[in-house]
Amino acid sequence: MLNEMWWVLMLVLNFVAILFAYRVWGKLGLFIWIPISVIVANIQVTKNVNLFGLEATLGNIVYSTSFLATDILSEMYGPKDSKKAVTIGFFSVIVMTIMMQLAIQFNPAPSDFVQESMETIFGFMPRIAFGSIIAYVISNFHDIWAFELWKKLKPGKKTLWMRNCFSTMVSQLLDSLIFTFIAFFGVYEMSVWWQIVLTTYLLKFIVAVCDTPFMYIARKWFDNNKICEG
Repeated sequence: MLNEMWWVLMLVLNFVAILFAYRVWGKLGLFIWIPISVIVANIQVTKNVNLFGLEATLGNIVYSTSFLATDILSEMYGPKDSKKAVTIGFFSVIVMTIMMQLAIQFNPAPSDFVQESMETIFGFMPRIAFGSIIAYVISNFHDIWAFELWKKLKPGKKTLWMRNCFSTMVSQLLDSLIFTFIAFFGVYEMSVWWQIVLTTYLLKFIVAVCDTPFMYIARKWFDNNKICEG
């Protein structure tokens, strides 16, 4: 159960980090979190672990928290700012991928000891980044659209959980299917690939449910003018 303990700890730390960034820097803090989440997720996803008896990739938690950030932006500031956050994440993944591809082209010095590890992680990055970019853009824009739809159908603070969960859960399903197909189909045996598909969505589903209380905290801070907007 050690992996599961670390997973829960990582989950809590991610949510706390988002709320801290939002409380201290307001909307800017959420814009800052987006590139952090997508870059860290694209690195962590190269590592496979066993969670709850199934094989899974890391990166699911931190990536899923980007949906909480865009939902907070949609709820408090509107879809325009959410879409801006998505484009920032899109830009950050592209730049990171290009920069690291250039970095591994340099001939290492005799004293270097990280080249092989960098090639292992970032040599596979273009395929991961491509899958991540396609899945990220489609799923996040769907999330923004769905959030606004539920906001119109079920307005008010009491139904905040509904638009937060329902929009994210469907968007996470789209993201999981698109990303795992592009990034990992043919890389692993089919039995492992299906486990990754299942666990990727299952873990993201759990994150979507768990982030609801933090959404309400953000809403309460905003209503009580406790957010520093730079």
